[in-house]
Amino acid sequence: MKFKNIFLFFLILVNLEANSQAVNSKAFDIMLGTLLSKTTPLVDIYAIEGLTDYQVLDAREKNEFDVSHLNNAIWVGYDDFNLSRVSNLNKQKPVLIYCSVGYRSEKIAEKLLAEGFEDVYNLYGGIFEWANAGKPVYRNKQEVDSVHAYDKVWGVWLNIDEKVYE
Repeated sequence: MKFKNIFLFFLILVNLEANSQAVNSKAFDIMLGTLLSKTTPLVDIYAIEGLTDYQVLDAREKNEFDVSHLNNAIWVGYDDFNLSRVSNLNKQKPVLIYCSVGYRSEKIAEKLLAEGFEDVYNLYGGIFEWANAGKPVYRNKQEVDSVHAYDKVWGVWLNIDEKVYE
């Protein structure tokens, strides 16, 4: 019940910012501050702009990845994550991992660090923050305008027109 009240508080904050398309909204930042444990290094969307040396991993479910993802991202999943999906990655090369907002990617990042990956970074705000900033997302190597919003509750944090819920 306490979590539900906290979540409703954040929804009220979002409604106060309803016409603001601010990528770094205070409500989103507060929500992330309570959601993330910060057990892995966080990196914001502007810190990785133009970098090509990251191995980019998507920790969302396959149906979310299939809607759109960051360019050259490798799907690794969350609920059924298996280390065999990352067996061909270089453990010494930096890994950027993301999900919708950062929670699931944080948990997978912890597993990667425990398996000897040296430089693992969680994308702060996930693909939602990325898309909210107008950064490109892809499906089958083609840029698209849609992002999977996970569900209607979490979709409030995604400020784009083409939200997918299926």
